[in-house]
Amino acid sequence: MGEDASLKNDEEIVKLVQSGKIEFFSLLVDRYENKIKRYGKNFISNKEDINDIIQEVFIKAYKNIQSFDVNRKFSSWLYRIAHNEMVNALRKKKFLPLMFFDLDILFPHSCYNNIDNHIDQKDMKKMIDGCLDKLEPKYREPVALHYLEGLSYKEISDIMQIPISTVGVRIKRAKNTMKSILKKIGYNL
Repeated sequence: MGEDASLKNDEEIVKLVQSGKIEFFSLLVDRYENKIKRYGKNFISNKEDINDIIQEVFIKAYKNIQSFDVNRKFSSWLYRIAHNEMVNALRKKKFLPLMFFDLDILFPHSCYNNIDNHIDQKDMKKMIDGCLDKLEPKYREPVALHYLEGLSYKEISDIMQIPISTVGVRIKRAKNTMKSILKKIGYNL
């Protein structure tokens, strides 16, 4: 592997792997392991279980790398594999989701200026996490992908295999539902 290989984009590295230079796959693992792990933590709280699932994600990606179309975006393809593995794990073991969001990302700072001063940021994040736990997975997942992983609506659409407009609607509904939950417990956002 040359030093300049790390400067290649994902799809160029996939081409190298597809051509038989399998050692380049480790570059993709290096680029995405922490991102996929962070994504997994939005669904599964047990560290060992996440690590097992992440390993399975990369095994499946490696086994299926020949079928990847290099004209598409590798990250979306990999997140799709991760999505499927997380959903399968949740179904098999009934894992409880664990969400951690930055309040400033979900709700602009100006929205929660009216909250009592005695509520600190940590308490507010606990309330937000509690709201997220009340969301259906179909709303929780696009919020996690967009706000935590920084993925575009198009990428989320590819991962979840739903129309882009549906991604936007689900994110908007999730935020509105969370605001409604917080208002019911006395916080005006």
